[in-house]
Amino acid sequence: MKISILKDRRNILIGLAGVLVLAVIGAIVAQSLLGAGSSQPGGRNRAGDDGPVPVLVAAATIADVPVYIDGVGTTKALNTVTVVSQVDGKLIKVGFKEGQDVERGFVLAEIDPATYQAQYDQVVAKKAQDEAQLANARIDLERYTRLVATNSVTRQQLDTQKALVDQLVAQINQDQASIDNAAATLSYTKIIAPISGRTGIRQVDEGNIVRASSATALVTLTQVKPISMFFSLPQQNLAQINKAFSAGPLAVEALGSDNTTVTDKGTLQVIDNQVDQTTGTVKLKAEFPNPDLQLWPGQFVNIRLLVDTLRGAIVVPTASVQRGPNGTFVFLVQTGDTVAVRAVTTTQQDDKQTVISSGLQAGDQVVTTGFTRLADGSKIVISKREDAGNPAPAQPTDKPADKGKRGKRSEAAPGSPQ
Repeated sequence: MKISILKDRRNILIGLAGVLVLAVIGAIVAQSLLGAGSSQPGGRNRAGDDGPVPVLVAAATIADVPVYIDGVGTTKALNTVTVVSQVDGKLIKVGFKEGQDVERGFVLAEIDPATYQAQYDQVVAKKAQDEAQLANARIDLERYTRLVATNSVTRQQLDTQKALVDQLVAQINQDQASIDNAAATLSYTKIIAPISGRTGIRQVDEGNIVRASSATALVTLTQVKPISMFFSLPQQNLAQINKAFSAGPLAVEALGSDNTTVTDKGTLQVIDNQVDQTTGTVKLKAEFPNPDLQLWPGQFVNIRLLVDTLRGAIVVPTASVQRGPNGTFVFLVQTGDTVAVRAVTTTQQDDKQTVISSGLQAGDQVVTTGFTRLADGSKIVISKREDAGNPAPAQPTDKPADKGKRGKRSEAAPGSPQ
């Protein structure tokens, strides 16, 4: 009996100890929660325990804002020529260096012209022979014309001589055609640049036999100044692009790797006449002057197409625009160094500035940094003022607490007037 009573007491004591431990843990958790709740920035600011909230502000300004459509383009040489030989022969001279810029008409290479020169001389001599025969036939024709009047020759002989003269005239015309053909073939022994551009890597070395039927090119010539750019945009933008394009040339900017620096500026040349149904996009072609060769054939480049400009738009820094359950809003600076939540409507936004269509006026001050502790009606202290897109130098400001500390130090300074 005594043993069972002792066991019951021990169980009771263990239970009471457990309850005490749970109570202590609960007290600690409650204290932590109360401390965290009391340390919330918004709560302290609303109660006014921590004083004004330091913020940065900017003024809403009026500006002309360009409207861009972004895309990715592929550069392509404006013209590309695969230079091949038009005649067979030995390559006796290469007149260019790899990567050289050449003008139209530049002699890129020469093929041994000996055979083709001989063929040209042969047809020239043949024409001279036929011209001599024609001259003799015409003399006989004049003689037969005089003799037929005295019945010394028959009319048939005269007609035969006229036909011979006409035959020799036709032969000379054929000889001239052969001369033109031989001259053209002879000229093909000099391979001329058909366009101005830059040479690539040479594919055939001097001394090799080249053939017109060979698929191997001597070199590839590309025109990179100016250069073309092909890019695709969603079909949803097609109506806006067509409307802007009908009003005049549209500017296209090629961006650098940072997607900010403009490497070259060109103009839109062509909008494709159909939409790609598989992708829902339309292809466009632009042309860039490319004076510094910043664009290269086959390169992928970020581009933006200027389709419109918003005149006299109200602009604020993008950092000032916040989003909540009811839409976009800003913290508007009020008189008395307080802020108010102001709902706004935006029409265009990028990483730097946002266009406000309603909710603000030019000159309104909005908070750009320091939103964590802000609420409607919060007290603020402005640490810095800046323009939308053009930050101004920081202005030194004093907090009330700092002023109080300096005042106390001045009072405690020795020799100060009482």
